[in-house]
Order: sequence, then C-alpha cells, then structure tokens
Amino acid sequence: MQSTVTPTHCPYCALQCGMNLTPAPDGTVEVSERTDFPVNRGALCGKGRTSAAVLASNVRLTSPLVRDEGGTLVPASWDEALERIAAELGRTRAEHGPDAVGVFGGGGLTNEKAYTLGKFARVVLGTSQIDYNGRFCMSSAAAAGIKAFGLDRGLPFPLEDIPKSGCVILVGSNLAETMPPSLRFFTELKENGGTLIVIDPRRTKTAEQADLHLAPRPGTDLALALGLLHLVIAEGRVDEEYVRERTAGWEDARAAAMAHWPEYVERITGVSVPQLRETVRLFCEPESAMVLTARGPEQQSKGTDTVGAWINLCLATGRAGRPLSGYGCLTGQGNGQGGREHGQKADQLPGYRKLDDPAARAHVAEVWGVDPDSLPGPGRSAYELLDALGTDIRSLLLMASNPVVSAPRAAHIEERIRSLDFLAVCDVVLSETAALADVVLPVTQWAEETGTTTNLEGRVLLRRRAITPPEGIRSDLEVLHELAARLGVEKGFPTDPEEVFEELRRASAGGAADYSGITYRRLAEENGVFWPCPAAVEAADDPAGETPAAHPGTPRLFLDRFATPDGRARFVPVSHRAVAEEPDDEYPVLLTTGRVVAQYQSGAQTRRVAELNAAAPGPFVELHPRLAARLGAAEGDPVAVVSRRGRAVAPARITNAIRPDTVFMPFHWPGEGRANTLTNPALDPTSRMPEFKACAVRLEAVDGP
Repeated sequence: MQSTVTPTHCPYCALQCGMNLTPAPDGTVEVSERTDFPVNRGALCGKGRTSAAVLASNVRLTSPLVRDEGGTLVPASWDEALERIAAELGRTRAEHGPDAVGVFGGGGLTNEKAYTLGKFARVVLGTSQIDYNGRFCMSSAAAAGIKAFGLDRGLPFPLEDIPKSGCVILVGSNLAETMPPSLRFFTELKENGGTLIVIDPRRTKTAEQADLHLAPRPGTDLALALGLLHLVIAEGRVDEEYVRERTAGWEDARAAAMAHWPEYVERITGVSVPQLRETVRLFCEPESAMVLTARGPEQQSKGTDTVGAWINLCLATGRAGRPLSGYGCLTGQGNGQGGREHGQKADQLPGYRKLDDPAARAHVAEVWGVDPDSLPGPGRSAYELLDALGTDIRSLLLMASNPVVSAPRAAHIEERIRSLDFLAVCDVVLSETAALADVVLPVTQWAEETGTTTNLEGRVLLRRRAITPPEGIRSDLEVLHELAARLGVEKGFPTDPEEVFEELRRASAGGAADYSGITYRRLAEENGVFWPCPAAVEAADDPAGETPAAHPGTPRLFLDRFATPDGRARFVPVSHRAVAEEPDDEYPVLLTTGRVVAQYQSGAQTRRVAELNAAAPGPFVELHPRLAARLGAAEGDPVAVVSRRGRAVAPARITNAIRPDTVFMPFHWPGEGRANTLTNPALDPTSRMPEFKACAVRLEAVDGP
C-alpha cells in the first residue's frame, strides 16, 4: 500500500469536496482536510469524513457472485462470472433483438465510465435502451436550461460568486443537510449584506438560516414563480432594455404570468400576498441576484415548466448572463453533471450531443470507428426503461445504481427487476438491487482508481488513485473491456482511464460540453477546469502563425451571449397546473420526500458506516402536531403512510417545522419504511422526471412497536 498523501475528491455529492487520503500501516485510510480546493476549503461533512469506511473488506464486495441452481448467490471466478454475463446478454440479443437488452447507469460513475458505458451499449450491444439514475435528479432543470439558454450546466458561475450577490432565492434545497460545506457561501452572503430567501414546505435547517422563508404547498412552486413575475410586471420592475436586447418571447411569457395575480397565487400556494411582495422587493432592489433550484421544484410532473418559470423571473429582471447574477441548478449526485454529458442518457451522445442529430452521430461515429447508421436511436427514459423490464427488456446490465430503493413506485420496480430473464450488477457493495442479480461483479471504488468528475459548477476534476484495490477487484472499465471482447468487439474499450479520457476529448470536441482542451495534466495543475474548454487552435490554422495559449476554460457562461443560434435567451410561456395526484377524501394529505444529513441517496454505502447509522438509524415520518393529534400519534409511535401504490411504516417525528397538510419521509432505507414505495411515477412530458415531491397519502395508526 502506498504511504504518500494523495489529494483527491469525495465520492458523494456534486460539491466533490477536496480531501487528502493517507494509507495507514493497519490497512485503513485516513481522510484529512485539503484546504487548497475552493469549493469546500477543507470543510467536510460527516459522509465525507467517514467515506473511507466503505473501503474496508468487511463492508464491500470482494468476489464475483453467481446465482447457483438453488437460487443462492455464491462466490465465483471472474472468468465464470464474465462468461455468464456475455453469454446471457448475447443470447437475449440473438433471440429477442438488441433492444431486449437494457443498460442502466449512475450519476456516481466517472466521466470515463459514463462515456464507456454509453459506447458499450450502442457499439457492442447495439441497444437504444440505456439511461441512468440522474434522470431522477437534474433532468427537469437541464431541459429548462436548454430551452431558455441553449445549454445546460448546473451552475453557470462558480460557487464563489454567491456571497458577492445581492440576493439569492433558494428553491427546494436543504443544502445544510444535503451539501453542508456549501452553506458557508450563503452565510458569507448574509455577512456581506446580501439576502437569502428559502422556499420549502418544511422549515429545514437551511430555512432557519434565511432572511425570509416561504412555505408553499408541495407542487405549487410553478404558481409561486408566476405570481412573483406578475408582481414584477405590475410594479414596473421589468428590465425593459435587457429584455429587448438579450431575450426573445417576452410577450407570451408576460401574458401567461399576468393570469396569476397575487391573491390567486396565495390560494394555490398558501404563501401570503405580503410575503410575495416582500420577495419581489428583496430580489429586485439589489444590483445583482440569483435563483438556485434543487430537487424540490424539479422532481415534479411539471418540473421543466416550474424551472422555466424561475428562469423567466431571472430574465425579466435582467439577471441571467450578468455578473454575480443568474439562474443555477444545484446538481445532486457526485457526477450528475458529467454523467449526463457523455452518453449514458437515453437521447445523448458525448459532448452533450443529441442522438437524433445526423451531424452529431457522424462526429461520434468517426471517433468510434463505426458507421453512423449502426448507432441506435434514442431509447426509453429511466423510469420507462425500468417499467419495461421483464417484458420488452429481458436482460439488464446495471452499474452504480440501486433502483429497488431509489425508483418511484419502488415495489412495482422491484417486481419488474425480479421478472427479468437475467440481471448483472456492478457495485462496490451488495445493494438491495444487487441482491436480486444473477451475477454481481465487485468493482473498484473512488480511492482505488483514477478518473474525472464534473461538479455542480461545471468544473472538471481529477480524482486520483490513492490505494491499491484488494485482490480480486476490477474496475468498471476492465469489466466493459472484458465483456466487449467476449461479445466480439476486441478493440475500442481501453482499461486505462486517461486513455479513455483522451478519446472522450475527441468525441466531445465541438459539442456543447466541449472537453477537448482539458487534459489530466491541466486538471492536476489547475485544480480543475470549467467546460466548455475547446482545444487550442493548431499553429498551422492560426492566422498569426503562432500557437495560441490553451483555452482557460469558462467559469462564467452567457456574459456576452447565450448558447442559442441568435445569442438571445428564450422566455418560455408556462401556466400553473396541479400535481398529478391531488389529495382527496381517501388520501387527504400530501407526501414529500428528501434526504437527511447522515445518509446519501439510496443509502447503499452510507448505511454501512456505523457513525452515520448512529446519527440516522432509520426512516421516519415527519408530521405537524395538528395532524398527529387527529391521528392520535405521539412522538416515536409507528405510523403507516398509505398511497395508491403501497404502504410504508416508520416512527412519527412531530414538529411545527412542516405544514399541517404535508408529511415528509426520507428515502434512504429499504423495507417497511421505504418512502419510494409510495411515490408517484407520473412523468414530466419533457424531462421524463418522476413526481417524487408530491403525492396523495393517508395516515393510519399502527398497533405495537
């Protein structure tokens, strides 16, 4: 084991906090502060501090597992496991066609892995049926950003700009628990005289930091944004010159907003007219202001329109594309940004190219050395792919995802997974989904491999290998290389991550997410590089006859023009509509879901860390005292939450910090307290994002512990 200190990045959320890793003589790994990285400046949350615990051999998978004739997963050799996967995928393809084979990826995969997985699906398997769990996280914001700006990058500016702004509206984000090191930027905002407005149906730890907290009914963020824009117009606060010079489509968006007068919006949202007016004043009076959204407004069946309404507010007030101002999305997963840029999304090719664009297909096909016509077209989105398992899709290769816990209508998705002819899973632990597989492959973790990720700012980063993986563990790149060879494709799937990145650079060149000017050396020397970063012009092509300096990267987007054909941002007219499933007499309460500070996503890794489990040992149902009184429930009593899709039971947590018409459950746990048993898979028509954030439920008292 190496004994040097290795600077790298956390394996969890999209902050990708910098940290140092030092192997200890006893085989453990010490995590320590790395103060040179500007995103966290040395600060780490509990998950980051304990991240090395999952590297331990008693926590992680250490051998391939194959299901025997008796139905038990038993240890097997790598050759046996790989041969079985290749044989089953090949058989399914031969008997049912390439689209009978599905591929499901994850927002935690490095750029190199995401790129290779997309290439493997389309070149080796020939299937269109590939998507990833990032569809459940940022897809509505991405769709709205592309409509308005012509480009999706979570934040179009660095986090360091936030404290210098005059006002920030934070919509549907509890970053004090989901991204604790980022809270300092908002604390500094207030110290600098700026204002923080938090919009959340719960009074979270983040909302407690706010100068103004608005608590709308879940699923009404769209009406709220429209009501604020109505007031901006009515009070004469529109930046007419900016709208005229830098935007298009204002009149239709203006007309749509004017149909949402304040009293109407108050009835829909529960946010009072005085609060609406105060929000507009605080947002419009400073010279600069921002709107940042997270999963709250995005995980809705109208999430794209909801984010679009917040973007319209920024455009009407002249905020987007100006210093210390604009709209941004707080990406959630560790590589949620890069994961959707380079090919594991159903409709995309590397460089954020569209799969149905002939020029994009031709460019990528040339890099891959294949005929453009051989590439399949767009496939199903994540939930639709999972819903088709066992029927249209007969075999599935899954990497770095745990949909048995994380997918909406999870009991149904678990049934679909169980109905597959064949399931192969690559993971570092035996997740609830991996436990259902026919073959499980143990793969390397973040500290055992080198690769790149792209954080929520669009900053491409280099994770460095700090330790040698245990014997018998292989990387995802090695897995795809071996499977490709067994399926008849001997070349094009290298196992060295830097070699993969060099190909990714060529594939992304000229695309929206252009990485062609980024190298591993630059990432190491510069602490990350913001995309787009095109390659420097060759000397022979330079009119001055000199090779220009490397492109510096683009920390701040849209300052001169937007990424649309005419350089103008687009207003998109939107109108309020109800959630897909409104409460009624049978299901009179709204359920919303989210995270807690000590657990992460489906909990597959964090639930294996003793310190984190001590802080957050299990699920709970958060409800208002009035609702608890009607139910006859006391603190800690088991409460059943029932929706049209199933039933979950967890202890009551009674608090005034939530609306009386709403209950909250965290979604990190499987079993009886699985929140996603209840959630509604109603999809946004554009982003195909499920409506995790609002569904109708009823509460029932439960006898016994």
